[in-house]
Amino acid sequence: MLTDFLPTTRKELDLRGWDTVDVILFSGDAYIDHPSFGAAVIGRTLEAAGLRVAIIPQPDWHGDLRDFRKLGTPRLFFAITAGSMDSMVNHYTANRRRRSNDAYSPDGRAGLRPDNCTIVYSKILKQLFPNVPLVIGGIEASMRRLTHYDYWADCLKPSILADSGADLLIYGMGEQAILDIAQRLNNGEHIDALTDIPQTAYQRPTAQLSLPPDTIRLASFEQCQRDKIAFAENFRLIEEQSNRYDAKTLTEDVAEQTVVVNPPYPPMTTEQIDRSFALPYQRQPHPKYKGKTIPAFDMIRFSVNMHRGCFGGCAFCTISAHQGKFIASRSKQSILDEIEKIAADPDFKGYLSDLGGPSANMYAMHGIDTNKCRRCRRHTCLQPTICPNLNQDFGPLLDIYRTVDKLPYIKKAFIGSGIRYDLMCDEYARQLITRHVSGRLKVAPEHTSEHVLKIMRKPAFSCFVKFNQLFNDINDELQLNQQLIPYFISSHPGCTIEDMAELAIQTKRLHFELEQVQDFTPTPMTLSTVMYYSGIDPYTHQKVYVARSKDDKLAQRQFFFWYKPEYRQQILRELKKIGRNDLAQKLLPQKRH
Repeated sequence: MLTDFLPTTRKELDLRGWDTVDVILFSGDAYIDHPSFGAAVIGRTLEAAGLRVAIIPQPDWHGDLRDFRKLGTPRLFFAITAGSMDSMVNHYTANRRRRSNDAYSPDGRAGLRPDNCTIVYSKILKQLFPNVPLVIGGIEASMRRLTHYDYWADCLKPSILADSGADLLIYGMGEQAILDIAQRLNNGEHIDALTDIPQTAYQRPTAQLSLPPDTIRLASFEQCQRDKIAFAENFRLIEEQSNRYDAKTLTEDVAEQTVVVNPPYPPMTTEQIDRSFALPYQRQPHPKYKGKTIPAFDMIRFSVNMHRGCFGGCAFCTISAHQGKFIASRSKQSILDEIEKIAADPDFKGYLSDLGGPSANMYAMHGIDTNKCRRCRRHTCLQPTICPNLNQDFGPLLDIYRTVDKLPYIKKAFIGSGIRYDLMCDEYARQLITRHVSGRLKVAPEHTSEHVLKIMRKPAFSCFVKFNQLFNDINDELQLNQQLIPYFISSHPGCTIEDMAELAIQTKRLHFELEQVQDFTPTPMTLSTVMYYSGIDPYTHQKVYVARSKDDKLAQRQFFFWYKPEYRQQILRELKKIGRNDLAQKLLPQKRH
């Protein structure tokens, strides 16, 4: 029934007997009422607090803008998310080519959201409703909350607050902040008074600010434009504060304005995250999409996310900057309740596509001494060595795996999320390999070069070699026909042609013909992107080699496919050009006459 979903049209408001709504949420994604999609989570969270909420998915931003007007003025505020992906990452490849499909749109159709989606929606709403509070959030706003490098424009951009004109920005997972904002506006406070809500950012004229004495003042946007070292140093401070329990307020000047970023909330408790997953999601796309498929929904329809956060700290990943490095885990009962709901789906055939999380094998892990965690400044608990204060107890996770295995309506539960093979014990590895692989297990060594992996904050390649051997041994022992599928990246900062040739040689020795590969794409607010733009490591200030041109990137990428005849001569030419015939002989040995 239409009334089982959050309303999207005037007709649906009428069915509920509503004249107006409290909050109108605009989303760059199709509306899928499922806990894996942020717009649904925020909408259901507000609804559970007793508010009337409507969602307008993928509004038409052309012409008379009727989609932005159709539900009128909300009583409290407008909210915007670009969707589950940054709109520019969603739209363009690493070669800056326009993608022909969009997994978050009906039938995968491209073009249903604009570039820089949050900014476009915000400007329209500020034009049409200048006096209505506007809150922005989601991954796009979160990762662009301060000065950032935009790969597609090839320049630094200021905080998205400066370009969007929004009143408040929520970064990270937004349930707690959106509730505080709604409650205080509902109590009659003005949006300009909401300057103390954790995990939010706002901007004010610099001359009017009064901030805590321990506030960290970053280099201004204009300084960053002039000085790449200043931009890199800003990132170091931002990353450190993003990964601390007791983070401090950050400020950054932009022209005559100052952007203020408040510290985040503490990690969610199990009770809090359970409540979020227990909201009355229909676990389906809105009925308006009947007869159409939404690829992103099909991918996660029969999967379960067991926790939030990741303490891996990979240099190219946005998870820790968005969700944080501290793990917030659901209870076993919450997970089992969701599996029961999945099993009630008439299309469910007994196979869970994923029982995982940002990193599948971090469930329920945390610091042994939380006081040490509160003082910690490390951006990763795994590199260069595993933190001795990390509780590496796989018991709770194995208990869930084995309980799910025994459920009468589950034939098999696969692990589709990434796993950290540097965070492993024999018991977990055997359970994973023998019970939860769908024929192919995907892992992400990313590279083979020691110095590139160090820059990436990934474990040594020898760690992958060891796991690969264990995988093969168990498969041979039990006569399982399973494959290990490794992911690799080319053109990451620090990576040279020689490094790619060594990657090809080492993976050839292990009998891999690579399939899951990608060219590094700089995305906002990651360490790798800062190194790509600045050419230096923010933590050491040492120079880092960067392959920037299209030709340089293609020259690196082709080494993934050394086994294809069409790449052979070009690879040999590249190695000859740099005087490394020794590598050529190892990779593509020439026949001697």
